[in-house]
Amino acid sequence: MIKIDKRKLKRKLIPSQIFFLSLAGSIIYQQISTKAGDSIYKKFLKLFGRRKPTPELFLELSEKILRSAGLSNQKFSYLKDLAKKFLDNTIDPRLFYKMSDKEVRGHLVQVKGIGPWTSDMFLIFALNRPNILPVGDLGIAKGFQKVFNLKVLPNERKMRNLAKPYCGEYSYLALYLWQSNDE
Repeated sequence: MIKIDKRKLKRKLIPSQIFFLSLAGSIIYQQISTKAGDSIYKKFLKLFGRRKPTPELFLELSEKILRSAGLSNQKFSYLKDLAKKFLDNTIDPRLFYKMSDKEVRGHLVQVKGIGPWTSDMFLIFALNRPNILPVGDLGIAKGFQKVFNLKVLPNERKMRNLAKPYCGEYSYLALYLWQSNDE
């Protein structure tokens, strides 16, 4: 079993107060490299100037302006659906802290383009839930491979078995595995 020192983790879990932006960021980062995600996310934030990105402000911006940040057609449509669902209370951020992990996932998948990976990122980075293991993340699989000296990328079952000793603190294991890829 590897020892995880939370103090040595580069990424810290800091709860978000801007749930729309947290989810928008997760959508932006879907299925692209961290470097590409960083670039698009920075451009996305610049579109709002000094204002905090809100669903209302998002919907005020034209598609042309939003796409200038590097958003694909698909991600633009996902973000538009997210904004609309915040405004019509399909997604009610006041409920997140009262919900279980499973309930948060069920609530979020009402948005087009949000699935298990995006829900896991939100649970870890916005709500700081301590026991989330995003086995659908390639970086996590690569981290398992590296840290546990595996010859091939592990499947979901193998990752869950290797993670069992960390039950209750899967999110910190995930942070450790991501960090191991950077070293």
